[in-house]
Amino acid sequence: MSDATLNSIKNSPDDFAVQISDQIESFIVSVTEVAKGDDPDSAVPYLLLEVSQLLLAGGRLGAHEDIVPDERYEPDVGPEPDVDELRERLAALLDPVDVYSEVFDPYVPRSAPVACRISDDLSDVLTDLRHGMAHYRAGRVSEALWWWQFSYLSNWGPTASAALRALQSLVAHVRLDKPLEELDGLDTDSDAGDEDGSLEAEAGAVMAAEIAEPLGLKNA
Repeated sequence: MSDATLNSIKNSPDDFAVQISDQIESFIVSVTEVAKGDDPDSAVPYLLLEVSQLLLAGGRLGAHEDIVPDERYEPDVGPEPDVDELRERLAALLDPVDVYSEVFDPYVPRSAPVACRISDDLSDVLTDLRHGMAHYRAGRVSEALWWWQFSYLSNWGPTASAALRALQSLVAHVRLDKPLEELDGLDTDSDAGDEDGSLEAEAGAVMAAEIAEPLGLKNA
């Protein structure tokens, strides 16, 4: 981000807050609508678009200097909204492509891929975003921005990024006519672990089984 853009953000904090809150509110509403399942054929590309737009807001929060809330301690926002029903609806909507593999932190040496769920990811992201939105709607704008920035760096940013890669991959499989059956051979790199690669091979087999079963694939 250019110095001019950063200076614009600093000089117009109200505009920045409104823009961020609008993007977050749009994501919350859109994902909730998708979860209703009224248009299942468009769910994956629509979620790809919404997560991509959300991460633009996240990138702006990440590029912003540290936001300091007005109050020393975070005010209570009340009970968190239950997302279990939304999670279940998304899981049913995305079945059998809900499960995917992801490396949790690409900067941790020899990180092994783990099995994740898009439905879990989106529900967790919504929980973080709604928490900040409760502050915003209560007029605690600096608290909302602080929470969105902090949770972007610590949780919803990595989670949304992982979900985005999975959604983009699904769209690519369809558009490029690459059947998901190719995941049958999914395994970790045997050269990345111990000398004979036995531990990594075993971990890869377990991960492949975890992913193949929900996808309805036969694990080799």
